[in-house]
Amino acid sequence: MQLKINGEMHTVGDDVDPKTPLLWVLRDQLSLVGTKYGCGVAQCGACTVHVDGKPVRSCQLTVGNVGTKAVTTIEGIGNTPNGAKIQAAWIDVEVPQCGYCQAGQIMSATALLNSTPSPTDSDIDAAMAGNLCRCATYIRIRQAIKNAAAKSV
Repeated sequence: MQLKINGEMHTVGDDVDPKTPLLWVLRDQLSLVGTKYGCGVAQCGACTVHVDGKPVRSCQLTVGNVGTKAVTTIEGIGNTPNGAKIQAAWIDVEVPQCGYCQAGQIMSATALLNSTPSPTDSDIDAAMAGNLCRCATYIRIRQAIKNAAAKSV
């Protein structure tokens, strides 16, 4: 099985069941460990990646359903204009506290800027609602998104 991840083709071994969640293939087969396991039921957002530019929960998406779609993980999002802006804003605002959820947060925030370049508070709240942060850095997350949106690409 071939997967296009972060712009590069990767071969996944024949021993990988197509019903295996993409999260485990990324982490265990390809050593892309930035995407985190949180809940396993697509409720927390820690495992968010982009598939053909859309944010998806990799704990529930099977590798067999990825097919020829392009996957972008936290390891590759900084190579995109909005991903780089979000990552820089995250650092500037000092968003992370424990940091565990941040990969998923950044992936969702980047998807938001890709679809809505000048998001309102309501847009931000709606886009980020599926990403939980146990440290409750939501105010800093919103500020970082606003700061990134204010910067030209």
